[in-house]
Amino acid sequence: MNIAVVDDEKVIREHIYSLIEKQIPDCYLEAYAAGEELLAAGKWFDIVFLDIQMEGMNGIETARMLREKQDGIVLIFVTGIREYVFEALDLYAFHYLLKPVDENKFKEVLERAVGEVEKNGEKKWLFIKKRNLTLNQADILYIESRAKKVEIHIDGARESIEIYATMEELEGQLGEDFYRCHRAYLVNMAHITGYDNNSITITSGDKVYLTKKKYRDFVKTYMWYLQNGGISSV
Repeated sequence: MNIAVVDDEKVIREHIYSLIEKQIPDCYLEAYAAGEELLAAGKWFDIVFLDIQMEGMNGIETARMLREKQDGIVLIFVTGIREYVFEALDLYAFHYLLKPVDENKFKEVLERAVGEVEKNGEKKWLFIKKRNLTLNQADILYIESRAKKVEIHIDGARESIEIYATMEELEGQLGEDFYRCHRAYLVNMAHITGYDNNSITITSGDKVYLTKKKYRDFVKTYMWYLQNGGISSV
């Protein structure tokens, strides 16, 4: 369990740190005095306690950037001002603790946060070290190769994510829920809505190439996927 505490007030930062250490002594724990420090560290955390009012980048801005880099992170805001609650909710914050922090309330919230992390642990993740990015595999529609880069198309996202990587590298990480239907395409079988001899249709409406020599293997693999717990979007 990796947990971070971010607060520009040393006394509060150390108090929250000690409460976590007392409750989960074997966790990996880091403390930062600013949102910029947390982001610059480039580390992956399960739970982040964020002060909202900080000099420089505030907690809301920090949370937005964290959400872009890591899906599934459990955010808990800590602040003395109630008015920020709606902005916190917009960022899908797990909880909103008011200062001064009540120890019993803190214990309850941390216990529930750990439970949420364990639930998220059942999900499959794609870790992209070069971008300090963590993606839920279920959100990936398909991956497209373009020269030395690849574009990762995400469900509901306005733009794809472009990174330097090889299809072989990503294919190895993603596993059997994804099918290499063409040298330039990897498709998430959970997002397939239809197919024919030379293309596969995705829930977004996009079509990706299916090479003729792979058609029979694809149909066999896709049928196996559906028969063994896969969810069809057809």
